[in-house]
Amino acid sequence: EVQLVESGGALVQPGGSLRLSCVASGFSFDDYAIGWFRQVPGKVREGVSCISSSEGRTYYADSVKDRFTISSDNAKSTVYLQMNSLKPEDTAVYYCAAMERHWYYYCTGPPPRDYWGQGTQVTVSS
Repeated sequence: EVQLVESGGALVQPGGSLRLSCVASGFSFDDYAIGWFRQVPGKVREGVSCISSSEGRTYYADSVKDRFTISSDNAKSTVYLQMNSLKPEDTAVYYCAAMERHWYYYCTGPPPRDYWGQGTQVTVSS
């Protein structure tokens, strides 16, 4: 059974930092790209950052470039999202997803349908 478990969300002040973790199991981790997506009520889920370890490639949405860093520890089947200089507009539920194919398409366009975690809440507020 495919499982993705996110953690690390919290309430943080503007300018603060958080590190989200996504632990994967039930599939061949090396064969999948992993992406972080976020969603606020009433809006479409959007791709934030994705990583393909097999291709050695990453993607960042313009809104998070130079502030967020995605990384992967394949030995632990875990992907991290280091978020620095957080802004109130980063407030959202953050989800991770596993993508076997077309990861760049899903990260920049409509989110993938399968293999999602349950989400972790990030709130940036003073």
